[in-house]
Amino acid sequence: MRSRVIGAALLGLGVLALVFAAGLAFIVGPRVAQLPYDLDRTQSIAEAPSATFLQITEGEATVEQGNLRSTITVQPDTDATANLEGDLDGKAVVWLVGQEVIRVDNDDLISAYSTALAVDRTTAAAQSWTGQWLDTGNNRQSVSYSGQIYKFPFGTEKKTYEIFDRDINATRPANFVRTEKINGLETYEFTQEIRGERQELPNDRLQILLSQLVPGAKSGEIVYNNTRTVWVEPTTGQYIKVREAQEKSLVGDNGESVKILSAVFTYTDDTIKRSADTASSNRQQLQTVRLWAPIGLAVLGVVLIVVAVMLSARRGRAGRHSRPAVEPVAPEEKATASP
Repeated sequence: MRSRVIGAALLGLGVLALVFAAGLAFIVGPRVAQLPYDLDRTQSIAEAPSATFLQITEGEATVEQGNLRSTITVQPDTDATANLEGDLDGKAVVWLVGQEVIRVDNDDLISAYSTALAVDRTTAAAQSWTGQWLDTGNNRQSVSYSGQIYKFPFGTEKKTYEIFDRDINATRPANFVRTEKINGLETYEFTQEIRGERQELPNDRLQILLSQLVPGAKSGEIVYNNTRTVWVEPTTGQYIKVREAQEKSLVGDNGESVKILSAVFTYTDDTIKRSADTASSNRQQLQTVRLWAPIGLAVLGVVLIVVAVMLSARRGRAGRHSRPAVEPVAPEEKATASP
């Protein structure tokens, strides 16, 4: 009787373990691989030594030399996320992002922008959203985001992705190059090449730059080149390292031009280490929920079921062997027929 109870209990626990394993693998796991609503505020710092850059001080534009530091801050907008409707409700989050580029030797502000955008919780790609905006220092203006911007998808693949570039307000392809270990973490390296693109500027601002830097030109344009390289941890899609080799030239209609930006921005060692540590921790959590926990529970469930079956089989054999034998009737006890 006792072995029967134990066997039934083990069988029930085994089945329950298999159910939990399936739930983790097919229900909980996919939900875990999503951007949280309460994302911690993050900062990424990149530095560009010996850069050439445009500095505007009290309306005077000059081309300077020096070290630059770029700081990008990303934080969630919980109120805007809560108000998302339609296809975005539950599937996207709203981020507030700001960037400041300063001159290291005197902390002068060189450029800045702030923006709001909605990104898909799984792919991290920018979504079409009526509330998105971009402010480059003058006022908020409309913008149409698309592609990857500050993160790659969970489960990044070795393929080409579209990365949005804010200077041209458009996406360009970023091709997979190779795998590389950074701080002990395997990453996927992607490179995006932007060549001979035009950066749009308000006409009044463009005219000020032309009058001071390219005298004699009546019209002109800013020609923009960038080689953007990102190293991505594939399980989480997090950026571990970013490097951008940027160039901008102000070109007048009189054939003259002046270089107003030549800088190679690269994540600092501290940013790389912090990004790698965070990605490693998140990767471990994802793998535990999506892989190791389901496997462990499945193995435990199978073992419990096998033990329960073995107990049942042993109980059956014991029952057969313990049946009482039929005693033969002694000869002298047999009834004798009368003659």
